Amino acid sequence: YIGVGYIIGPRLAALNFAGGVLAWGLFAPLLMFFLGPQLIPTFYGAGAVAADASWPDMVTNVWKFIIRPIAVGGMLVGAGYTLYRMRKNLGAGLKRSINDVKKAAGQGEVVSRLEKDLNMKLVLVLMALTFVLMVFIYDTFSKSFGSAIVAAAVMAIAGFFFAAVSGNLVGTIGSSNNPISGLTLSTLIIAALLMVLVGATGTTGVAAVLGVAAVVCVSSAVAGEMLQDLKVGHILGGTPWKMQTGNILGILVASLVMYFPLMLLHGAFTFGSKDLAAPQAGLMAALSRGIVGGEMAWPLVIVGMLMGFAFILVQVKSPMLVAVGMYLPLETTFAIFVGGMIKGIVDKFIARKKFNAAQTARATNVGILLAAGLIAGEALTGLVRAAWKFFFLQHIIHFDIPTIFKSGKYFGLIDLYVGGLAVLVLIAIYLVKVPLANAGAADEPPPPSAVI
Repeated sequence: YIGVGYIIGPRLAALNFAGGVLAWGLFAPLLMFFLGPQLIPTFYGAGAVAADASWPDMVTNVWKFIIRPIAVGGMLVGAGYTLYRMRKNLGAGLKRSINDVKKAAGQGEVVSRLEKDLNMKLVLVLMALTFVLMVFIYDTFSKSFGSAIVAAAVMAIAGFFFAAVSGNLVGTIGSSNNPISGLTLSTLIIAALLMVLVGATGTTGVAAVLGVAAVVCVSSAVAGEMLQDLKVGHILGGTPWKMQTGNILGILVASLVMYFPLMLLHGAFTFGSKDLAAPQAGLMAALSRGIVGGEMAWPLVIVGMLMGFAFILVQVKSPMLVAVGMYLPLETTFAIFVGGMIKGIVDKFIARKKFNAAQTARATNVGILLAAGLIAGEALTGLVRAAWKFFFLQHIIHFDIPTIFKSGKYFGLIDLYVGGLAVLVLIAIYLVKVPLANAGAADEPPPPSAVI
């Protein structure tokens, strides 16, 4: 998360942390002050008294069941506001996708190698095959063939248009402008409402809705990656149909490989825990259960939506980030904030040293690469830890992976909390010194852009 904060920078990291401050520094204390004693029977059963309550657990429950639904409302408004601000680009993407379909229909007249895409008939056959397969998959979720057809239809229509929009935005503006969260939330709400109309409720309906949202989310993300790839291939003179074939093969291989890390994570950790917080997935699940299952605390969601509108009125740069900060655990938002502050320190040093544009670009590129390495390393470490727990190695050899920031001695020598702080300080120094050291001389040519 420090790497995430470094990449998004100090301003956005501060906005995200502001959500955590609102949740834990304002809402939680106020709710505990006015409602704490009244909530004891709710969380601990009728007849429970203050002596039976664990106040840290009480605060956590207040955050989970009261503050988080407010954050969900804020995220809904934030996602909608993001789509509204990008309405011109979204419209251009839709228009471009329709034109591309018309262009692909006349591929028989194309002679140049650089203009040949996959045959449109083959594409339509693959799309139809995907639709049929998704109907069978959704049928296993919803236990209703009619609901499965509705879910597959929503998936096909939303997936087509949203993938086109996502790919166009990423190819034109950059990957940081891909509104995946907003597109996925829109799909989820549409699918959930349709499921309610066709009578698919309960756990099976929720599973079908999440299946639709998951496919559209992945298709939008993959579309952005593919458009980046095709853009580079076009610049280098690649043959479109060959690159498209390679992309399809890559997706098939990735789909097969991804099963195993997902299986490890599912078997090792509890969804929604600190080890596997998955805030966006949690948001999708909460919305699905709320709309289809009727479990949503709508008054709290409406409060959050009004809060989101207030953020827009006071011109908060990213209302979505603030709401996400309220939804995430405080330790996560604080780590992101620390990463943003480290990037702010680097920016101050760059300004003090009076680097020119080329030196600034080199230092920025190196810093982003280091932060991306931290993110990738954290993901790989999480998979190693999940595999360790999944295969119960700690029960066989009675040794578990040590936890940083946990009191106690490691082999009786090093205090884990002090050791964790030392590691954080070293990471901060590394993220400051290495980019500045690689800024180069003022007369060196600037590096190529880090984002294509």
